[in-house]
Amino acid sequence: MTTDDFPWQDATLDPDTRARLVVAEMTEEEKFSWLSAPMAIPLGDTPRPDGALGSAAYYPGIDRLGIPAIQQADASLGVSNLGNVRPGDNATALPASLLLGASFDIDMARRTGEMVGQEARAKGFNVQLAGGANLVREPRGGRNFEYVSEDPLLTGWIAGHSVAGIQSQGIVSTMKHFVLNAQETGRVMVSSDLSEPALRESDLLAFQIGIEIGQPGAIMPGYNLVNGEYASQNAFVLNTVLKGDWGFAGWVMADWGATHSTEAILAGLDVQSGANLDPEPFFGAPLRAAVAEGRVPQARIDEAVQRQLRSLFAVGAIDTPPAPGGTIDHSAHRLLAQRAAEGGITLLKNDGILPFAKGAARRILVVGHHADKGVLSGGGSSNVNPVGSFTTDGTDIMGMPVQRIFHPSIPVEAVRAESGAAEVTFHDGRDLGAACAAARDADVVLVFAEEWRSEGLDQSGLALPDDQDALIAALAGVNPETVVILETGGPVLMPWLAQVRAVLAAFYPGQGGAEAITGILWGRVCPSGRLPVTFPASEAQLPHPAQRDPQTTTSNPGMERIGEIFHVDYDVAGADTGYRWFAREGHVPLFPFGFGLSYTTFSHSALRIEARGRNLTAHVTVTNTGRVSGSEVTQIYVSAPGLTRRLAGFAKTHLAPGQSRLISVPLEPRLFAHWQDGWHIAAGTYSVCVGADAATMTLCTEVSLPDHAFRP
Repeated sequence: MTTDDFPWQDATLDPDTRARLVVAEMTEEEKFSWLSAPMAIPLGDTPRPDGALGSAAYYPGIDRLGIPAIQQADASLGVSNLGNVRPGDNATALPASLLLGASFDIDMARRTGEMVGQEARAKGFNVQLAGGANLVREPRGGRNFEYVSEDPLLTGWIAGHSVAGIQSQGIVSTMKHFVLNAQETGRVMVSSDLSEPALRESDLLAFQIGIEIGQPGAIMPGYNLVNGEYASQNAFVLNTVLKGDWGFAGWVMADWGATHSTEAILAGLDVQSGANLDPEPFFGAPLRAAVAEGRVPQARIDEAVQRQLRSLFAVGAIDTPPAPGGTIDHSAHRLLAQRAAEGGITLLKNDGILPFAKGAARRILVVGHHADKGVLSGGGSSNVNPVGSFTTDGTDIMGMPVQRIFHPSIPVEAVRAESGAAEVTFHDGRDLGAACAAARDADVVLVFAEEWRSEGLDQSGLALPDDQDALIAALAGVNPETVVILETGGPVLMPWLAQVRAVLAAFYPGQGGAEAITGILWGRVCPSGRLPVTFPASEAQLPHPAQRDPQTTTSNPGMERIGEIFHVDYDVAGADTGYRWFAREGHVPLFPFGFGLSYTTFSHSALRIEARGRNLTAHVTVTNTGRVSGSEVTQIYVSAPGLTRRLAGFAKTHLAPGQSRLISVPLEPRLFAHWQDGWHIAAGTYSVCVGADAATMTLCTEVSLPDHAFRP
């Protein structure tokens, strides 16, 4: 092929021009083959499409034009292999996105994104369905582990850099689930209702920041409705905001089974994904008929295809298409997953017992239902199943079994390797009396508590399941030298907190999780994680304390509808998600957003704010005042009359004992503003503080800003 025959092969042309040139040569059949497709795995009577690797989706290549097929794989935490559709194919399992959020580390977000992109390319995929950027509005949400945090800035920065890392490998990444996809209960029937100003200042802002940083090639709306209209055909969200105000140049793909009409294409949807899960192929024959009858312009069809080609050209997926059989350094990637976990695991309580001295505890008892099998991961389309994983029954989504997967990083073995203890024994904790008897004879008891969450179902309440709260209390009652490690998909209550000596929040720590946990327990790693979500003291503190009974609605696509569309009023909290709600209402949480302990201490000094127009930068000196090397998360919060305190910038800095460093932290101007048909920073004095967490300010200064309005 030459550029004379195929001018779009000229890499010096911009992606939009190249895409337009291809579309001009495509037949209608070829165009429509990229607008609707079934899942690319066998499902019911639908076989795997010819040419598909076996994954979420496949759109055929156009060989005569030199355009490769689109092969799409899930998800943010690694390249999934749902149902083992590609027998024996495995990938590296990263920690939960929530743990990556806890790291407050944009460099690690980029590096782990690069790893996912590299593995996707090596397996022959050119689109990764990654980039979870929904805010955690419902702490019991089943998919919270796939998302980053409750805060727009933290979510946008981490998700954006993760997407940028994926796309640096020549792979298109999505960002999802756009927008207000806050719960799994009734996820195909719930309308998330929120006024435009609040939506712009919270959930949309998280995506806006992430899109600006990561430039994702595709956006995936959620299953939910937004203010009474399905997200996948919500013209305000897709056309007015995403493609209009933000100038998004990529394509919008429906979630699988989330297309509801042919007219959705006029509202901004470009592709019907998983069409075999929808009532009909809306973007197939019905769309062809709509074009023939003049109800949908031909130009809109061309635009939908052009957007896909543009994104593929932009990342290099057409110039250097991926192919199966590439090399993956699984050992190096496993170590990266471990390093990511080490940077995010959060020390919530330590009365002086940690770090353990190597060999000091001769008899260690490890308790946990599966602490002899592996570390827990979340369920659903994001699930990654590395070689050596242990599985048990989980749930069912759209007729496909979703197993509970325990990644092959075994706590008991990691404790033996790290501790130097003469005796490390294990008890699964299911027999309370036997577990307590074993605890009496131990020098230290390590309890690995589990809480499994999955796509398609929310957690019922915030208590640990399977009587684990009673187990922890009983063990601490017979042996006060008890330390709890939480493997959870979000915040949990801790009625036993006062009885135990230390608590680690490990979330779902991924393929190197056990080694990361023990590295912190024995001081090989100085903990530096900070909570990306508020841990409430009780469910009564939440904006919506009660939960809907999942039996009264339908939570998955392709299933019979139960009941009617129902509405959740998110204007109760409005833009004040998470810690902002707690501050506004005067609630004292169990642990605030941004909280985390260390084995060393830090101080901040000489804080000043530099303002150049709406570009704001905080300059501050950070000093390690302790005795060990460690990393500090400098959190910069802004507040003013009428402006709830919110995170406006952060940076993670590694320092040796006694070392100081002057750091410069860019501050997000939209977090100084309100939405009033555009962003408006009111003239006045703003308090800018360094916070140990969202509730504790340690160093403050003020900056005076003039009145300023700007878009988008």
